[in-house]
Amino acid sequence: MPAERLQKILARAGYASRRQAEVVIAAGRVTVNGELAALGARADLEVDRIEVDGAPIRIDPADVTIVLNKPTGFVVTAEDERGRRTVYDLLPGAPPHLRYVGRLDRDTSGLLIMTTDGELAHRLTHPRYEVPKTYEAVVEGQVADEGIARLRSGVRLEEGQTLPAQVERMGRDAESTQLRITIHEGHNRQVRRMFETIGHRVTRLTRTRVGPLTLDHLALGESRNVTDAELTELRRLVGLA
Repeated sequence: MPAERLQKILARAGYASRRQAEVVIAAGRVTVNGELAALGARADLEVDRIEVDGAPIRIDPADVTIVLNKPTGFVVTAEDERGRRTVYDLLPGAPPHLRYVGRLDRDTSGLLIMTTDGELAHRLTHPRYEVPKTYEAVVEGQVADEGIARLRSGVRLEEGQTLPAQVERMGRDAESTQLRITIHEGHNRQVRRMFETIGHRVTRLTRTRVGPLTLDHLALGESRNVTDAELTELRRLVGLA
């Protein structure tokens, strides 16, 4: 295998995106064959010993990308200082450096992408690529057409104006409204906050789609590998194919 830039190797190993890997290298945390690595250095993982913080990095023959149907009650983090259950508790034997792509809050269920491909993870969460994410929400009260129109135009949050959302009313009863909403950003608790701006509290929220990926009948707590076709489309969406 020809020598590659170190930041590319670190990204493939799941340590960081290429840009973040440059920071790791510049901080003096990477060595090649025992020598401190410099920005722009190249290496061959098959013949060189590459270490980050003194630990050798390894790359599996193929990256792993999965879809997890996250139940409520689980937090999206590797470790929780409060002892709450994490999504990694649902994935015994997960490959090293399997990282979550974006987050779902503890009270939100549904589709969570997890991957060992650091560059893919970085691009899927970068606002530049506007990756669409679809949710089904149940909110308190009757959502008027005016409220839906505001969501479709974009509403103002602390971070600024949201991009226009696709919103569809799916059903309603005397006390609540069920809607499907697709957004193109990933701000913290964004969907809940968007509905709050139009006066409705979300009581149930499930993410059903990210880009081309769906849950595909996965039960809560179960996971599946993405198909080759899904992975190709996902990578094309963020400029990697």
